[in-house]
Amino acid sequence: MTGRKKAAILLACIGPEHASSILAHLRDAEIDRLTLDIASLGTIDPEIKAKIFDEFFQMAEAKRFVAEGGIELAKELLEKSFGAQKAVEILGRLQSSLQEVPFQFLKKADPAQISSFIQEEHPQTIALVLAHLDPRVSALALSSLPPETQTDVIYRIATMDRTAPEIIHEVERVLERKMAAIFTQGFTFAGGVKEVAEILNLVERSAEKNIMEKLQERDPDLANEINKLMFTFDDLIYVDDAGIQKALREIDSKDLALALKSSTEEVKEKIYKNMSERAREMLKEEIEFMGPVRLKNVEEAQQRIVAVIRRLEESGDLIITGRGEGGGEEILV
Repeated sequence: MTGRKKAAILLACIGPEHASSILAHLRDAEIDRLTLDIASLGTIDPEIKAKIFDEFFQMAEAKRFVAEGGIELAKELLEKSFGAQKAVEILGRLQSSLQEVPFQFLKKADPAQISSFIQEEHPQTIALVLAHLDPRVSALALSSLPPETQTDVIYRIATMDRTAPEIIHEVERVLERKMAAIFTQGFTFAGGVKEVAEILNLVERSAEKNIMEKLQERDPDLANEINKLMFTFDDLIYVDDAGIQKALREIDSKDLALALKSSTEEVKEKIYKNMSERAREMLKEEIEFMGPVRLKNVEEAQQRIVAVIRRLEESGDLIITGRGEGGGEEILV
């Protein structure tokens, strides 16, 4: 389990008040990513929750011991608290967590974006950035710089000694702020709107609605861009009839009855018209005699059906002709 997933579980378990006070100390991009991680969490196993809380306590104690008396005293105190073997393990985890990778926010950026972004920076700043990126990315970024700047940057990288962490952090802070003003906010840069749409398609419907409503208030353009890539159960009305028929052959009949229990009449009609008369009557009877069902179970069944639709769309076996208020997508033939 990644550190970010553990952090999401921890925040989800300590309650909104404590979680919000912690999030207040993080950067916007980190808050966006953690919020999405929290939203995509399912049921948390009590044993996993206990292990994460235990690890958090151990790491907090280790950091406190190191801050108060250095690594040797920390090791001694951890041994007394948790035993020798556990102390070594905790310090190992602590060391890994403290070894932050400089300019991590640039790791997923396109080399062309990086080149454009650093063009106007001082050669020493450019050298510092390129020295911490993958050599292949740095080479592409370097190639786009003016010839005179290229030589200066290479010279500075070659003669660069150890750089104080506080200098790196300050340069990171300034560059990250500049990049936030130039490129699309957190979602696009950190993982892309496509990844966000994928995540939101998998969370519970109530959580998805809540996130999208708040995002619409914060950044309407970004929310609309994400919404275009999302596919919900209600969007079944935009699937071509042949596609619906293919999907029905792969959808469990119990899932279908459960999903239609609280669907719109439009969606029901779309499904019914693509079934044989006998299959349609059997499905209607199953829905009628089903009785009260939990909303959570209905949403889970709808998500399983959406997963089938998305898989068939990706394989080219069905076409989604339109989505949302913008009408149909143009299809080239």
